[in-house]
Amino acid sequence: MTAADYAYLAVAISTLVAAFAGAVRWLVKHYLNELKPNGGDSLKDRVIRLESKVEAMYEILLKK
Repeated sequence: MTAADYAYLAVAISTLVAAFAGAVRWLVKHYLNELKPNGGDSLKDRVIRLESKVEAMYEILLKK
C-alpha cells in the first residue's frame, strides 16, 4: 500500500468513528432531555404524576 492508500484508510476510519460518536452524542442528548421536567410532556413529568396517584391510593387504603 502506498502512502495515499494509508491516508485514505485513515480518513475513512476517522469519518466512521466521528459519525458513530455523533450518533451516540445525539442519542444521549435526546434521552437525557426526556428526564427533565418540561410542563407535562416528558417522562419525568409522567412518573411524577404516577407517583402522586399511587400515594393518593395508598392513603385511601390506609384509611380503611
